Amino acid sequence: MTSDSSTGAGPLAVLIGSPGAGKTSVGRRVAQRLGIPFTDTDALIESEAGMAVADIFLNEGEEAFRRREAVAVAEALLSHEGILSLGGGAVLREETRERLQGHRVVWLRVSVADAASRVGLNTARPLLLGNVRGTLNTLLQERTPLYESVATDVVDTSGRPLREVVDDVAELLAPASSTSHGREVVE
Repeated sequence: MTSDSSTGAGPLAVLIGSPGAGKTSVGRRVAQRLGIPFTDTDALIESEAGMAVADIFLNEGEEAFRRREAVAVAEALLSHEGILSLGGGAVLREETRERLQGHRVVWLRVSVADAASRVGLNTARPLLLGNVRGTLNTLLQERTPLYESVATDVVDTSGRPLREVVDDVAELLAPASSTSHGREVVE
């Protein structure tokens, strides 16, 4: 279920997961290790909108942000040829889940406790204002089945140093590990 490498179109891998899973940190480091580009759809949205994600939520609302996000994901899935990190809620839209079919999708799974400690209590993430731990718990309950439905690989990031997670994702994506497609890495 990887993207069609014969055309060169589409990302090598798409990283999904909740806030605090490490999508941007892991994605950036894996891309650097593999010598390929890294893109985060939130950064694409901010560039196109000329404002921060938090400001989009404030000024336009979540639904407007999700529409922008769906467009950014669709375009990146067609044009980006490296590691692509999606925002935690990108999988909420059915059209995005459908577009992820046929791509290598790595779910960076994280526990509520680890996600909360990573994002901190003073977060600028619009959906996490207030009770960070409670909100993350609700988001994970809502989104876990969606992450599971599109993931081709799962890497558990809970209680693990960034270096180990980067090693696991890079190993999954290395040409020699193509036969391990679909395995779950838990350490």
